[in-house]
Amino acid sequence: MTPTLTPPPETVVEFAADERCDRCSAAAKLRVRLAEGGDLVFCGHHANKYAQELVKIAVEVAVAPEFEWRGTDLKTTN
Repeated sequence: MTPTLTPPPETVVEFAADERCDRCSAAAKLRVRLAEGGDLVFCGHHANKYAQELVKIAVEVAVAPEFEWRGTDLKTTN
């Protein structure tokens, strides 16, 4: 049997002003929940930079309403 990957569900959420990117401390635009537990939070720049990898490991994705995440397109093509 060949395993298939199910894309993570995506929701649109407002982020609190104090939520910051785990890489650079800019304002949060994307949060991913990992299967192992825990969350990663990224600014728009880092969310798009790591989109290809994030799509593979996320079980849930929360995106700021004004942010166009590149991972949305990747989910439909993988």
